[in-house]
Amino acid sequence: MGILDFLKPRKMPKRSPQEDLPEEVRRVVKLLERVKDPETDLNIVEEVLVYGLTVEGKRVEVFLLMARSTPECHACQMLAINVQNRILRDVVSTLKNAGFERVRVYNELGLLLAEG
Repeated sequence: MGILDFLKPRKMPKRSPQEDLPEEVRRVVKLLERVKDPETDLNIVEEVLVYGLTVEGKRVEVFLLMARSTPECHACQMLAINVQNRILRDVVSTLKNAGFERVRVYNELGLLLAEG
């Protein structure tokens, strides 16, 4: 080993952030990848709308970032509300169909948005 070898970039194995998660959380993340944002057609995991999960047996709590981008525009607010309601409905139905008995979805403020 040379004296300046510490300056060379190390080759680190590529790992996804999901590899460090418990198995039951990874399963929920995979399920949430099925939920699409109707405006962008990207899944909510890719869009980084999911910022927290709690999984305990057959119960799951999902924390979503649901901030509106244009609060001054009334038409935009209605569109945003409709998109949010669609995402919430799809999150709850996807997880319920996967066998979870209790699903709760919260926003970034910790307010309960949907429950199933």
